Amino acid sequence: MDNWTAPTDQVSGSDGAALTGPDLARAALQAAREQSAARRREARKTGGRTRPRRRRGWSGPRPDDRDPQPLGRLAARIATERGWTEHLSGGQVFAKWATLVGGDVAEHTKPVALKDGELTVQAQSTAWATQLRLLQRQILKRISDGVGRDVVRRIKVQGPAAPSWRHGPRHVPGRGPRDTYG
Repeated sequence: MDNWTAPTDQVSGSDGAALTGPDLARAALQAAREQSAARRREARKTGGRTRPRRRRGWSGPRPDDRDPQPLGRLAARIATERGWTEHLSGGQVFAKWATLVGGDVAEHTKPVALKDGELTVQAQSTAWATQLRLLQRQILKRISDGVGRDVVRRIKVQGPAAPSWRHGPRHVPGRGPRDTYG
């Protein structure tokens, strides 16, 4: 086993003689450097990496999508991706009603529905319904400042509603009970 012979496809130097030992190592290193330089030139021409980078199993020192995220950030991202932002901003009108319109008005009114930019508000009495109709422009401006533009474009004000006497699937036409209210 001491008699080792070189393979038949030997590397030859510039003078045609076969390279062995340190000369062979130098030639292999030079060939590797040339290949590396050629890859770098090709990457510069294409403007990026020549092959996709392998993804590691951990995120490393910088923040990454795989790291634990705050719940609010995840909810905002999901809402944006699925197109729920308009519905959520409409929900803020209901949640922030007292701060948007003021405590006194909120005590006597409540938002009922928001559909296609029209907010339906029910008032406790006919006097408050009239007052709300008079304050409609100011309320619209405060809502647009607090929640966002074009979330609410119109306000429909309802007065107090009498209880419904319709119970069940069948109904008899007519005025209903007449002596109850007055």
